[in-house]
Amino acid sequence: MKGLIKMYVSMKSILQNAHEGNYAVMAINCVNMETTKAIIEAAEEEHSAVIINVSPRQMKAHTPGYILAPMVKNLAIKASVPIALNLDHGGDYEDLVKVMEYGFSSVMIDASKYPFEENISRTQTIVSVAHGMGLAVEGELGHVGIANEGDNAKEDLYTNPNQAKEFVERTKVDCLAVAIGTAHGSYPDDFTPKLDFDRLKALKETLQMPLALHGGSGAGEENIKKVVSLGINKINVCTDAFKVARQAMVDAAKENPNIDYMDICMVAQNAMKEFIKRYMRLIGSSNRYTFEKSTMGYLD
Repeated sequence: MKGLIKMYVSMKSILQNAHEGNYAVMAINCVNMETTKAIIEAAEEEHSAVIINVSPRQMKAHTPGYILAPMVKNLAIKASVPIALNLDHGGDYEDLVKVMEYGFSSVMIDASKYPFEENISRTQTIVSVAHGMGLAVEGELGHVGIANEGDNAKEDLYTNPNQAKEFVERTKVDCLAVAIGTAHGSYPDDFTPKLDFDRLKALKETLQMPLALHGGSGAGEENIKKVVSLGINKINVCTDAFKVARQAMVDAAKENPNIDYMDICMVAQNAMKEFIKRYMRLIGSSNRYTFEKSTMGYLD
């Protein structure tokens, strides 16, 4: 039956299934064909749904959305598991609307740097446009900052459960990114962030909806397993995946200085794929999309 069901979907149904099944789905940043193939092949081999992320910075620096969207869709429609393409940390209205036009299936509007009311207003605007096109929207309340600036320890940036309830009710977002002690980028060596599990538990009990954790790289396996058990359903991973691919290329070039460009790209792709598969097992998304073991029940 492979290829007969539409597998390029919004992340709404993917995350709702994860919310109901108490597991998490990876959202992995993608910048070229190799990362796209690594992500989708890993998802198929693990029988897991997956979200492909790309940020505005990555699109402007390297991979335009009008190139990435058709490439992902052409690979996704032939896949055996659901695949979503999501704009990660969209801040500008123009960036958000452009990717909707390009064919992205989901967007994240990050207005978390603004005051509460302006965050709501900006998010409401994007939800109105995206929902009208059948696309899913993720918002952010609290602020997930930068690891090398120590933002993970700044509790004034953490998500307030009572504010979160009002935010979700007024914006109608499909998923909420919460700040509980992780940050973007690389932490110092031998450092593992301390996460506010009590806050996460309160957020899940209050909201009863899919929650996202940004800054999954370097957060520590025990932390990741714990946040999944407490209700995180989407985990963003970029830095760790890119590090694995880079190291594989460095090792391959050392072993064979004359390695062909195509071959070294394939080395990076395969290394990233194996990393993603291990991470999918860690967060419980493996084998959720097999006929015998599926807990999803439906595809939209």
